[in-house]
Amino acid sequence: MELLLDAVFLARIQFAFTIAFHIVFPAISIGLAAYLAVLEVLWLTTGRELYFAVFKRWLKPFAIVFGMGVVSGVVMSYQFGTNWGPFSDLTGPVLGPLMGYEVLTAFFLEAGFLGVMLFGADRVSPRMHCFATLMVAVGTVISAFWILSVNSWMQTPAGYTINDVGQFVPADWWAVVFNPSFPYRLVHMVLAAYLTTSFLVGGTAAWHLLRRRGGEAVRLDFSMALWMAALVAPLQIVAGDLHGLNTLEYQPRKVAAMEGHFDTQRGAPLILFGWPDEAAGEVRFPVEIPNLGSLILTHEWDGEIVGLDAWPREEWPSVPIVFWSFRIMVALGFLMVAAGMASLWLRYRRHLYDTVWFQRAMITLAPSGLIALLSGWVTTEVGRQPYTVYGLLKTVDSASPIDLPAISASLAAFVVCYLVVFGAGIFYLLRTLKRMPDEVASDAVDESPSVKGHVLSSGGG
Repeated sequence: MELLLDAVFLARIQFAFTIAFHIVFPAISIGLAAYLAVLEVLWLTTGRELYFAVFKRWLKPFAIVFGMGVVSGVVMSYQFGTNWGPFSDLTGPVLGPLMGYEVLTAFFLEAGFLGVMLFGADRVSPRMHCFATLMVAVGTVISAFWILSVNSWMQTPAGYTINDVGQFVPADWWAVVFNPSFPYRLVHMVLAAYLTTSFLVGGTAAWHLLRRRGGEAVRLDFSMALWMAALVAPLQIVAGDLHGLNTLEYQPRKVAAMEGHFDTQRGAPLILFGWPDEAAGEVRFPVEIPNLGSLILTHEWDGEIVGLDAWPREEWPSVPIVFWSFRIMVALGFLMVAAGMASLWLRYRRHLYDTVWFQRAMITLAPSGLIALLSGWVTTEVGRQPYTVYGLLKTVDSASPIDLPAISASLAAFVVCYLVVFGAGIFYLLRTLKRMPDEVASDAVDESPSVKGHVLSSGGG
């Protein structure tokens, strides 16, 4: 049994490692596709070649990220079939069609228009090219829709029955797709993708501004990224709060671990920092604010918060991991809000482009969205343990009976291959972003199809 548990743990590590690589690429793809669509719409409506220049500059990084996202996603289905066979068998009637719908809708839409978007600027009309870009952007959001529906059903299963062999079988597809946590997770994830991209774009622009490179094109990147941060970061705080209240209703054990509440109590404090000690059942060295935990979660000063003592210890998730990953995500979220608000003040004072300390701060915050995204994912997935389907199917019962050496070998192979392949891809991406923006902009303007005759005249089409 101990050997089986070790093998299950390594299978979890392997899935976590591969999906941690995968999740960041679709998130950036969602944000960059939306940014490219906005740039091209602005180019069409205003006729300013600057927008098309910036569009062309980010088109290559988008293609690189999109490609790495597709390649890293293929591995997920491989692992479902090898390491998680019982899970695939038991949940397949519900989750299989949802994943199939993602392919039939999002993937086909993206594949159909991606070539036009990447290579068709001088082969189709500007409006047709803009339509292709919009379709790719819509496709990335549709993809998130179905994948988040799958994950949300595993967190808050609904609309199912269980047949004679123990399989989950759909009874109400509407309830399956729009399960209780799905709307909150979808909004939270899409906003996270936009924030992730805005800080990557803003940090890249800040790097070039500090070196006085790129001129108007870089200023446009910096300005648009910070408009997005100023708008979306506060919305994300609100969405996160609503998501947290939904989690409290349907997954109270996860919230107890996130907040570090081992004991059920009224007037629970908000624990800012501390070290959760599972053996002792307490948070050591806590820095806390009295009653604020109850106020946030129940909107009552002395509201009751259910602690981990309401469940057997074998059903607790790893409290230290959930506790700290949640705090990393929240702390970065508030830092992003602060950056967005600071940008509004600097914009008002007309010092947005010449404030060195702010540019350095944006470079530091460039990976903040990615880190917050991964921290939120860790909070969500580790907080669901020891279940794959919350409250119904345990992780140990979801794993294939594969020996420890086989799991160890495949994990080692994945680590080596991912570090080589995706390490090279990330290096090439960073090298692309470091290119002189003026050089890229001039190339894009030279290649730009004129929109004045196509769009600004009555003969456009």
